[in-house]
Amino acid sequence: MASRILSHARAPDPDRPSPFFTTSPRDWTPSLRRRFPRGRSLAAGGVYYYAIQEYKASNELLTEDIYALQSAVERLSKYLGTLEEKMEALERRKK
Repeated sequence: MASRILSHARAPDPDRPSPFFTTSPRDWTPSLRRRFPRGRSLAAGGVYYYAIQEYKASNELLTEDIYALQSAVERLSKYLGTLEEKMEALERRKK
């Protein structure tokens, strides 16, 4: 398999630079110069959309956790209030 791949490989032509492996933008073909900004824009849009969706999901989870914590604090506060009332009633009985 590797021998078939290597047998079809050609030596690079030094007079004709490849637009895919060059480091100079002026060697690129015009169609590649036009396509790269579109690709970057699409990739940036995809990343932005993904980040927004992740932000919304984490925000919803955080909101649910905050509401759960708030209800737990309220229950604990009510429980402590009734416990304090019971302790005061016991102290009054002792006197």
